[in-house]
Amino acid sequence: MTIKPLVIPVLVAITLSACGESAKHEISAGIGFNPMLPEPVVTKIPTVHVAAVVGWKDVNKPIASQGLKVNAFATSLEHPRWLYELPNGDILVAESNFEMQGLEGSIKGWFAKYFLTKAGATGTSPDRITLLRDTNGDGVAETKTPFIEGLHSPFGMALINDVFYVANADSIVRFPYKNGETTIKAAPTKLIDLPGLPLNHHWTKNILANEDGSKFYVTVGSNSNIGENGMDLEKDRAAILEVDIKTKTYRIYASGLRNPNGLAWESETKQLWTVVNERDEIGSDLVPDYLTSVQEKGFYGWPYSYYGQHVDERVQPQNAELVAKAIKPDYALGSHTASLGLADAKGNNLGKQFTQGMFIGQHGSWNRRPYSGYKVIFVPFTAGKPSGKPIDVLRGFIDANGDAQGRPVGVLVQKTGSLLVADDAGNTVWRVSAQ
Repeated sequence: MTIKPLVIPVLVAITLSACGESAKHEISAGIGFNPMLPEPVVTKIPTVHVAAVVGWKDVNKPIASQGLKVNAFATSLEHPRWLYELPNGDILVAESNFEMQGLEGSIKGWFAKYFLTKAGATGTSPDRITLLRDTNGDGVAETKTPFIEGLHSPFGMALINDVFYVANADSIVRFPYKNGETTIKAAPTKLIDLPGLPLNHHWTKNILANEDGSKFYVTVGSNSNIGENGMDLEKDRAAILEVDIKTKTYRIYASGLRNPNGLAWESETKQLWTVVNERDEIGSDLVPDYLTSVQEKGFYGWPYSYYGQHVDERVQPQNAELVAKAIKPDYALGSHTASLGLADAKGNNLGKQFTQGMFIGQHGSWNRRPYSGYKVIFVPFTAGKPSGKPIDVLRGFIDANGDAQGRPVGVLVQKTGSLLVADDAGNTVWRVSAQ
């Protein structure tokens, strides 16, 4: 019997999904100020454990924690990933997806596409920002309008005075904006190019303006797991960039951050914070993703070490000088949780336990058995620093069959005090409010 060429990678992919080691510790062991960091587990076949996306059926929805309730703010979206609120209360949602470039035609690219498809993360990117307006204040958006179309895998957004900025996968562009308008037809003006092709492995670019609107802080993820594609492809990546808007130039503000996503100013200290996705393929228990304050000119280890000076022996040659400078993150969020969304607690009315701290959207694991993440959590702060165990806000994204009904990404505290959550696999924006 002759096996068709296409069948072979399918069989291998199924085998990969069924193989790999399992976690030896509870996910809680990798959460907090001093996470457990066991010895790395290196196997011939890395752990690949991807939850198939099935979506929300009938009246199913996430489970809100005690004292909270959840409702659909907007449905029938297309890969909603990131959220932004305009001064008049309109909500913008970046509908965006990964477009594989640089791996086409390769075996590695085929496997990447297979698992991305299973996780609901492939297809044509909508490449738009949609405006959601709750006209009567009932917690449900009555209107849904294309705000800007024809973008390139948009993610981060920011409004400074009458200029609206969008972070595409390879650039920051800007548009004129008038308060209250529901669509922008003007052509974009490029502010600055960002690291993009070739490859553009971690494609999402987030932006956050400083207080006076003179600078942007921009997240740029690595082009690899541990630099295996060559460090020449990592120029200005695995970093947070500081962009001077007036001069249209940037510098590296902090580095060694494998894949930073969410950015937030902590409301009490005005310190910059981020959430970072760490490396894979050394076991289900390593390495914890993390929440950390961002120090100017700080180096956080990638690719040479993790969680301070824990050397990753797979990376050769090493750089002992950089490892010695590697900063230990402030707070671990559990291995492979894919913590992406980040929002400071200021302005929410969900209850006293949420007064100070950070909301975090955890997109969910692909490289851990059993799954981790797939929920929204809150890390309490005291005096501008994490001060306790995380509190579940939304869970139930994984169903009884182990399939993903949704995957939370961006989180946003509305001016109304509610929390919005972009669910890119469930194609919904959820609203969390107090009972």
